[in-house]
Amino acid sequence: MRGNSPPRRFSKTCMKNVFTVLLIFIYLVLTAVAIFLAYQTISDFLNKLSQPVMSVSYKEVDSFSPPGIALFPDGAQLLSCKHHYHDNIPPLVDPGTPQEGDCEITEVTYFGPFTERKQKRAVVVRGPSDVKNKELIFMQFSQNETQEDFSAISYMLFAKFSDLIESANKSEFMRDCERNYSMWTFSGGFRTWVKMSLVKTSGRRSEAVEFRQESGVVKFNDKRSESEQTVQLFFVVFEWRDPYIQEIRLIVTANPWSSIGILCVVFMALFKAANFAKLTIKWIIKMRKRHLKHKARELNSIS
Repeated sequence: MRGNSPPRRFSKTCMKNVFTVLLIFIYLVLTAVAIFLAYQTISDFLNKLSQPVMSVSYKEVDSFSPPGIALFPDGAQLLSCKHHYHDNIPPLVDPGTPQEGDCEITEVTYFGPFTERKQKRAVVVRGPSDVKNKELIFMQFSQNETQEDFSAISYMLFAKFSDLIESANKSEFMRDCERNYSMWTFSGGFRTWVKMSLVKTSGRRSEAVEFRQESGVVKFNDKRSESEQTVQLFFVVFEWRDPYIQEIRLIVTANPWSSIGILCVVFMALFKAANFAKLTIKWIIKMRKRHLKHKARELNSIS
């Protein structure tokens, strides 16, 4: 019976050692998983914080604030500017001759922000506002024969005509507008129909207003005499496309509280795993001491 006892003790010791190694391996796996979850949580939070989600909504209105339409005719002359409604523009009468208008117009001269040596003249028109009744503005320009290869008039849109009127320094106001807004053009010999839409973008700290436009072009059938046709005519219409303001909001979806909750769970798991590892090491040391005592007793009994 005594001869068979050492193999049994050896098998028990071996099993205990295997179990100990298995526990240490489980602890290492749990630790690695917890560290990975912590890293993934922090990375997701920082990624969502730096890349906000875009939320788009549409707000319906009966009227817009009249925008400012700044035109840069250079050598061209404004012949007429009239308001019409319901997309109804009456037939032209004596095109190419000055006619009475009903638009509110102001002229501003200033030095451009990009070409400071060149003085610019802007004809600023109070834009349409009654989108419900499809208010539009129809303008006609003329330009004598020019040596330029291409004939076009540039224009720019800004949010409120009243901002210019109330500005203490109109020249500086126009410089800022030209620096921040885009320029478009319409060509001579055509009627360009511009349909505007308004986009408001709300960021974390500021708001921006942007004009978007769609334009359609039709050829002007010039019925004037050949001598009169040396004077080129420009026609442009400005109208709101629809009664909706597109509002774009940048939303940060990162939730710090959920991230903190996940990290707390991860750190609790690490703490439990560390406590488990501490108890395992104590148990290994205890088992090692017991094994050494048994071995010493066996040696003493043999001697």
